[in-house]
Order: sequence, then structure tokens, then C-alpha cells
Amino acid sequence: MQGSIRNRAGAQRGISLVGLIVVLAVLGVLGLLAMQVAPTYVEYRAIKGAIAKAKTAGTTPQEIRASFDRSAEANYISSITGRDLSVERVDGEMEVSFAYDRKIHLVGPASLLLEYSGSTARNGPAPAVAGADKAQ
Repeated sequence: MQGSIRNRAGAQRGISLVGLIVVLAVLGVLGLLAMQVAPTYVEYRAIKGAIAKAKTAGTTPQEIRASFDRSAEANYISSITGRDLSVERVDGEMEVSFAYDRKIHLVGPASLLLEYSGSTARNGPAPAVAGADKAQ
């Protein structure tokens, strides 16, 4: 009988208390990071929608920028303004692009730099925007 108890005890598997604490700590850090990154991504998606709407609302760069500023105010967009947009005529059509950085302080000297860019152009990446390499 003792042999069968020893065999069952040796076959037991699972996570120890220390292992559980480590897993929970890692999940907690990832959760905190996600909570800080998610709002910046939501704002990025709002900016992409606002430039698409602004492109259809205006025919001149000034109209497009003004339309973007109205959408930015309604959508609580604070990272960029209409002045930060690059509006160019490409193949007879106005294309709007943007690029900006968001810096998230983590702990001590550590921070996370997120680089966002977008364009209404259907082909290829967004054109380079002046000032996109500066951290905010």
C-alpha cells in the first residue's frame, strides 16, 4: 500500500505557490501595460477615422484641416491638430497623412515609445510628416 501512495505522490503535477505568484505578477504587469497602451490606440483609431471624414468633407487643405479639428474636438483627440496633418494632392486627389509619437512613462527611467502614423492613401505607407521623429 505504501508503494501505491508514493507513486501517486510522485505523479502529482501542478503549480506551486511561488509559481502562481510569479504568473500573477507577470499577468499584472502585462495588464497595467495594456491599460496604458489601449487609450493611445483608441485615439489613433479615432484619428484615422477623423482624417477619412475630413478628406471627404473638404477640397482644400484649409477645409480638410478645419474639418479634422471639428472631429478632433468631438472625439477628444488631443495628440495632434489640423496643423499637424500633411495634406497633399496625389494623382489629382487630396491625401491626408499624419505621424506622431506617444511616450508612456513606466517606472524610473523606463518608458515606452509608441510611433503612430496613417494616411488616406490606398497604396503604400503614409508619407513622411515633418516632426514625426520627435517624442511628445
